[in-house]
Amino acid sequence: MSPSYLLAVLPPPELAERIQNFRSTHNLKDAAAVPHITVKARSGLSPEALDWQDALRGVVGQHSPFMLEIGGPRLFRNGTALYLEARSPEAVRLHLALLDALKPAKFFGYEGAALKLHLSLALARRGVELPELLTAAQAEFADLEREPLVFTAHTLTPMRKPGPGGFYAPLEEWSLLGRSPAGATPQ
Repeated sequence: MSPSYLLAVLPPPELAERIQNFRSTHNLKDAAAVPHITVKARSGLSPEALDWQDALRGVVGQHSPFMLEIGGPRLFRNGTALYLEARSPEAVRLHLALLDALKPAKFFGYEGAALKLHLSLALARRGVELPELLTAAQAEFADLEREPLVFTAHTLTPMRKPGPGGFYAPLEEWSLLGRSPAGATPQ
């Protein structure tokens, strides 16, 4: 099977370290090994032709940095993942702009305006009991339930998974628009 790509926001280093420690303590090995919040999933990001990169890099370069809020642990209703809740209307707007830039537009059913942002802690796999892990995650990340972590995303990170059994690894960073062009007056 060929590699797959996605575009994500990486959490602040302190939170990423906490997540990696949690995963290590519970011996979790899956595609979410590098903590990330997917803003554009792999649909339409063909590994055979990487022409989508220029179009999406252009969209990212025209979008302002945005705030994200990371809350407590949850399980998806369908049982596919344990995650930290993530919220950001601006990230969803960027997601929609990225979908619009793909020609032809191809996307998964969970993409679009109802995108559920999340930061995966563990994916459902044989031998992994997500309901039990939820209890451990609720203890470990109780502070985020009480007071969510808020941070500003200044970059979007393309990530690549080499194939089945692999994990998504960062390739580079694409800067979000950070300031007005020289001589421009803010509106």
